[in-house]
Amino acid sequence: MSGSIQWRPMGQEDVDAAAAISDRVHGAYTEKPAIYAERLRLYPAGCFLLERDGQVLGYLVTHPWTGDRPPALDRLIGVLPDTPDRYYLHDLALLPEARGTGAAAAAVDLTIAQARAAGFDRITLTAVNGADAFWRRQGFVDAPVAADSYGADSVSMVRVL
Repeated sequence: MSGSIQWRPMGQEDVDAAAAISDRVHGAYTEKPAIYAERLRLYPAGCFLLERDGQVLGYLVTHPWTGDRPPALDRLIGVLPDTPDRYYLHDLALLPEARGTGAAAAAVDLTIAQARAAGFDRITLTAVNGADAFWRRQGFVDAPVAADSYGADSVSMVRVL
């Protein structure tokens, strides 16, 4: 029988695993390992790995942000904004074997808790690969912002807390 599935803080040793999951899950929207390493360095409190019995099944990357435009896809940001006004859910990716376990909903709950603890009143994200339907079920609504680097099929979304 398999053990429990749980989110845990991500460490630098987990960056390659996160990047490999991104490659499998996101296809054209994948990002270089350096992107995950940078986000982890800039905001370790917002980076998590999903595990079951030592097997990595997913990751979550979130961080403070400012303004309506999301960080560009697969681009380093250098520093976090000095005066952030929102919490950005940069990426949530689950391998197929983690789907249907409640891990995605738990990641949303974790993100909400992180955002509230940091004093933010909203979470923004960019949905790709048709994931906007999932995010709507989680209380997100479309935001009228173009996420140019994510392609024409991407959807900018927001959830007010």
